[in-house]
Amino acid sequence: MASEDVKTSESAVSTIVNLAEEAKLAREGVKSPSYAILSICKSLVAGGVAGGVSRTAVAPLERLKILLQVQNPHSTKYNGTIQGLKYIWRTEGFRGLFKGNGTNCARIVPNSAVKFFSYEEASKGILYLYQQQTGNEDAQLTPLLRLGAGACAGIIAMSATYPMDMVRGRLTVQTEGSPYQYRGMFHALSTVLRQEGPRALYKGWLPSVIGVIPYVGLNFAVYESLKDWLIKSRPFGLVEDSELSVTTRLACGAAAGTVGQTVAYPLDVIRRRMQMVGWKDAASVVTGDGRNRASLEYTGMIDAFRKTVRHEGVGALYKGLVPNSVKVVPSIAIAFVTYEVVKDVLGVEIRISD
Repeated sequence: MASEDVKTSESAVSTIVNLAEEAKLAREGVKSPSYAILSICKSLVAGGVAGGVSRTAVAPLERLKILLQVQNPHSTKYNGTIQGLKYIWRTEGFRGLFKGNGTNCARIVPNSAVKFFSYEEASKGILYLYQQQTGNEDAQLTPLLRLGAGACAGIIAMSATYPMDMVRGRLTVQTEGSPYQYRGMFHALSTVLRQEGPRALYKGWLPSVIGVIPYVGLNFAVYESLKDWLIKSRPFGLVEDSELSVTTRLACGAAAGTVGQTVAYPLDVIRRRMQMVGWKDAASVVTGDGRNRASLEYTGMIDAFRKTVRHEGVGALYKGLVPNSVKVVPSIAIAFVTYEVVKDVLGVEIRISD
């Protein structure tokens, strides 16, 4: 009995000590491990929801953009945003407008979750190093440092989910008249692996990495810098109690999306074209009516740039820019606002701008 009393007393003391330690950590502003894990999970959920909602909202424009990027200039079916959307509706129906969106969401949910989480963690690490280097504990991230954090987040997220992006591009391009049909994401992945090998899943990865640095980096840098400027300068009465309205945050996200996508767009075109290389039915798909069925061959990113410009002109590097501009502005804006709203609902205290 005595030993049991001692064990009970030790257990009670241990519990009290643990509670005291957690209380001390809370007073000092340090979160307990369990709180940190919960915060990470909530942040990942918020990022995933933001990605899924934003991409589904603009799925028809996303599909049209890819079709414009890869179609053969000598046999065109899609001549513009309105005409292209009407053509898809007429030939493939409502479902045709959202073809590839399931795979896109399967890719973008983990991609967005990893991207937003990576950005927050990279921002914290870079800010800590910057404060240590300057000796100023109150120092804040500069636009250039935010650009670096955003670039790191983009590369990590893109690399982790690139195989899904590759097959999503092919699923999006094929039409009802394509000679061979991928039946879905897993069928496409297995078919590419079997016919072209594992390296094929990373075709176009290099221009994607190069493009993601200015695209994602500028998205985060412009968005955060605009928010900080609006909060500090309070122009036109847009800020109340140090908080921006949803409309103002949407505008910040829209501006960020416009800058990022314009700078990186040529690399996105080259990436899509490289993803078609090795697909034996690609020529039939991208040439529309099947004329000029010569196989699509690029030896690398530079070769793809050179052949595209030589055969189609510099303007070919911006094919699909109009629907992409219409798409990317609301997409990025919705993603940022959804992310912050979901975080608020889940009770996550750490903001992107922290």
